[in-house]
Amino acid sequence: MKNRSILIKDTTKEEREAIIKESIDCGEGCDNCSSCWLGGGSPSDIYKDYIDGKREIREINMSYMEQYRGGKLIR
Repeated sequence: MKNRSILIKDTTKEEREAIIKESIDCGEGCDNCSSCWLGGGSPSDIYKDYIDGKREIREINMSYMEQYRGGKLIR
C-alpha cells in the first residue's frame, strides 16, 4: 500500500485488516514475539476499532501511548 492513504474513509475493512497485518509483521511470526506477554496485547485487538472503521490508527496509537505512559511525559 505504498503511498496510499490508510484513512478509514479511503479503505475497506479488508484493506484495513491487511494494513495492520503488514504493519506489525516482524518477519518472525508471533511465536517469537514477546510484545503480548509484556502487556502489549494482541495487535488485532488493539487495532480492532480501526479495522471496524471506528477510530483511525493515529487515535488508537495516541490512546495506547497515553495509557502506557500512565500520564507521564516521556520523550
